[in-house]
Amino acid sequence: MRRCSLHLLAALVLMGWAVPARAALNIFACEPEWGALATALGGNDVSVFTATGPLQDPHQVQARPALISHLRFADLVICDGAELEIGWMPVLLRQGDNAKVQPSTPGYFAAAEQIQLLEKPTVLDRAQGDVHPGGNPHVQTDPRNVRTIAVAFAKRLAEIDPAHAAGYAAREKTFDDALAQGMQHWLEQAAPLKGKNFVSYHRTWVYLANFFGMKEVANIEPKPGVPPSSAYIADLLDQIPHLNVSMIVYSAYEDPKPSEFIADKTHLKAVMLPFTIGGTPAAKDFISFYEDTVQRLLAGLGAASGRS
Repeated sequence: MRRCSLHLLAALVLMGWAVPARAALNIFACEPEWGALATALGGNDVSVFTATGPLQDPHQVQARPALISHLRFADLVICDGAELEIGWMPVLLRQGDNAKVQPSTPGYFAAAEQIQLLEKPTVLDRAQGDVHPGGNPHVQTDPRNVRTIAVAFAKRLAEIDPAHAAGYAAREKTFDDALAQGMQHWLEQAAPLKGKNFVSYHRTWVYLANFFGMKEVANIEPKPGVPPSSAYIADLLDQIPHLNVSMIVYSAYEDPKPSEFIADKTHLKAVMLPFTIGGTPAAKDFISFYEDTVQRLLAGLGAASGRS
């Protein structure tokens, strides 16, 4: 059997078929944004598997056998953390039985732990909905957060795989330079957004709002993760005229109907944002993700023609 395998391998080489080399690290990324970051910094030295899709609610994921299998062979896990994956990641970690990637080991990297989280609750009460004790976990919507996380993740890659440390450092610098240049451009583009109020479906956009100087003044969900009732919608419609709202914002993975209903009744525009890499066809990487987000917000103001 071994001789047959060797003959087959030799035949493939003679036929000009490339035999792929094994990447130094197998990376398990919980969300598309961290899969994109791992790919950008890891290059050909890593193989990246992303557990969730861009049109999938990261709060609601099934711990499928396929995910367990991928985690079992991972050398490094990168997740959002801050309990975003609390409903599914602990199951994967337990059933995957991979000692290398358990929390508190070098093989487990939580992006949200690298920055100061906003909206940390003063009182922990599950009656208030799907609250996150450590703060709002949706850190990828502010490029300043991603720059900080990228530095820490490049160091973690080098710690686990020192043989390729120079490559990780070089790619991190290239990534950081591109984001730094982009941030200046996006802030100039987004000047009309500063000081604008918006209503969102879920409390997703506090970091984006902080970056652009906007304000999230209300949510269509009465509590995080709780669908709105008819009575709550009616009350929100009464409030919006007094809140100086400029637009209604929702994520690509969310049901658009509640946001579109509110927008129609208040004569505002419902703006769908990609939320993560791949959330819209234009959001192919971090640079185009932020560019598309800015253009959609400006279109919501009527300040630029753009995608709706």
